[in-house]
Amino acid sequence: MAKPSPKHAGDQVLVDLGLAIRKARLAMKLSQEALAVDAGLDRSYMGGIERGEHNVTAINILKIATALGIKPSKLLLDSGY
Repeated sequence: MAKPSPKHAGDQVLVDLGLAIRKARLAMKLSQEALAVDAGLDRSYMGGIERGEHNVTAINILKIATALGIKPSKLLLDSGY
């Protein structure tokens, strides 16, 4: 399991992005595990992303957005950025 980012965990940008991902996932009625599998990520890592514990790379944001069937920019806009 990936450890939370010691420098960035809890940063408001990451928390807001995680909430936007969770909201999109729930709107599609997907479990965290199903989204993680579809995105090619570990389920526990996905949970950490949704909690704002990980400084997510652009590649992983793209994987998540693709799995959700949305543009990566929508996740950023929905998170307020």
